[in-house]
Amino acid sequence: MPLGVLAASVLVTLSIIIFEPSFTGRSSNEVKSSSTASEQGVNCAGTLSNDYACYQGRYQDLVYGSGVQAAFEELKEQYAQNSFVKSNCHQLVHVIGRAAVDLYGDMSGAYSRGDHFCGSGYFHGAAEALVEKIGADKILDEADALCADLRSERERSLYHYNCVHGLGHGFMSILDNELFESLEACDALKDGWEQDKCYGGVFMQNWIAEEDPNHPSRHLKKDQPLYPCTDVETRYKGQCYTKQVEYVLPTQDNDFAKVFSICSAAEVDFRPTCYRSLGGTAASWSIRNNVGDVAETETANELCLLGENYEARSNCIIGAVVQFVYHYHDDTQAKAFCESLDADFLRELCLQSSEEYYERFEA
Repeated sequence: MPLGVLAASVLVTLSIIIFEPSFTGRSSNEVKSSSTASEQGVNCAGTLSNDYACYQGRYQDLVYGSGVQAAFEELKEQYAQNSFVKSNCHQLVHVIGRAAVDLYGDMSGAYSRGDHFCGSGYFHGAAEALVEKIGADKILDEADALCADLRSERERSLYHYNCVHGLGHGFMSILDNELFESLEACDALKDGWEQDKCYGGVFMQNWIAEEDPNHPSRHLKKDQPLYPCTDVETRYKGQCYTKQVEYVLPTQDNDFAKVFSICSAAEVDFRPTCYRSLGGTAASWSIRNNVGDVAETETANELCLLGENYEARSNCIIGAVVQFVYHYHDDTQAKAFCESLDADFLRELCLQSSEEYYERFEA
């Protein structure tokens, strides 16, 4: 594929990945009453240093007591020195977003105080919480209005994307992780672009829900790692392949070479999407398993070069550079990743993709 066509297509099928979370399906009220958090005064040190419920309670209390900005300041400080907070960062900013909706009552109040740190999970959590507040009985009638302001004021921006992506998470939450019902709920949105990004939230929640003790996903098969992507209707497949690799990797003992092989067997039209998703996962995996930006970029570089051919490697690199921009809300790490590539043609592709995506990201 010509360089310009390949790079430009990153704006059509973005491979945005999140950190693999601990299961976080408890409501705000449940966490408020958690004895683990309350007995310790939300001090998550010592034996609680790896207790997700404690951190969940801590950041909710910070929002309720001191506001969203204070919660982000604390989280960013911990991110730099606490490996558990770093690896669960996206889900913890989900928590802050959900608490903001509890505190401010609506999407605009929560969104105006938001922060894109750790893959914009704050905005996903806010949208998810609002869907839950409306409830299953009314959501299909009201869903199209929830992101209307962003649709009119910042159409197809990152803010708009995060809103409709969060709706997908929310639909899964109120529909007990029923994948196909949740996809149909996304179809209730009138705008085709919004429907597609909503599908992404559904498929992401599908693999997150694997460990849900109350409503585990019914649509994952370890012996068929690309399911449900192989079985859903064509309009759902792009977002499914984009999100599925994060589930596939642990089923293959985190062996990226094996997942490249699995992607090579995907449906031809969606093979590049699978490779890009693997690149985004390589970036996320390297971020949470390394200390320091150089180590992160070099690790992602090495992982993408496990691809067996140009199609695999080039699409992996596009996915990785997009993820670095998305995670850091900055292009510094993305450019460092590109510069770590030895091959001139891959470095050029990477830098062009970084520039184009960062321009779109900042819109």
